[in-house]
Amino acid sequence: MKPKRKYRTVEMLLRIVTAIILIQTLHFKFSGYPDAVYVFTVIGMEPWGRFGIGAIELIVGILFFLPNLWKIAAVITSGLMIGAIGFHLFSSLGVVVEYDGNSDGGQLFAMAVTALLFSCILMYRANLPEMLRAILKKGKNE
Repeated sequence: MKPKRKYRTVEMLLRIVTAIILIQTLHFKFSGYPDAVYVFTVIGMEPWGRFGIGAIELIVGILFFLPNLWKIAAVITSGLMIGAIGFHLFSSLGVVVEYDGNSDGGQLFAMAVTALLFSCILMYRANLPEMLRAILKKGKNE
């Protein structure tokens, strides 16, 4: 397999896995699943945050499958996941979410870290740092 083709396959796999992570939680957010309601109650964003973040994750999950728009999806995902990780680490939510005698075993936190890692790799692959430098350089010259 040619090296360029190999990287595109890896890139596509990262996009698919990240989109699946985002999309698979939507049922819980939109249906009012008690664990999702608990999570957003603890962070003070129930119900508007649950529906708002769910809507953003739905749109971003779709963008990962569209040519060139996946780059925007990677940026938005990294922001969302930094927020999610921050709430897990710096609120009473904790890394392992325990609610009503049940525990997620840290699965939500692990998925957030994975989505953040994959979106950062995708941003690097999209050469976004160089694109940002070019935009900033152009702004200084005007």
